[in-house]
Amino acid sequence: MSAKLFIGNLDYEIDTNKLKEMFAPFGNIIDCIVLTDRETRRSRGFGFVEFDSEEAAEKAIAEMNQKEVNGRKINVNKAKPQENR
Repeated sequence: MSAKLFIGNLDYEIDTNKLKEMFAPFGNIIDCIVLTDRETRRSRGFGFVEFDSEEAAEKAIAEMNQKEVNGRKINVNKAKPQENR
């Protein structure tokens, strides 16, 4: 069973590749993305990382939540299901 994490308060210089690099030590990543603004293509300061196991996700939360990265304390939580618009 996979587990998706929400990563918030990211420095705007962190892209998808950098995010994946940051979370790779915790387990096998199925999907990873940093959301960008449609017009400016600039990071919106958050992203998602999906691991192939619940254990990897829990380990990532324990190690990375409130960790300072590029001068900002990042937030790492389980992602909530996307609501219909």
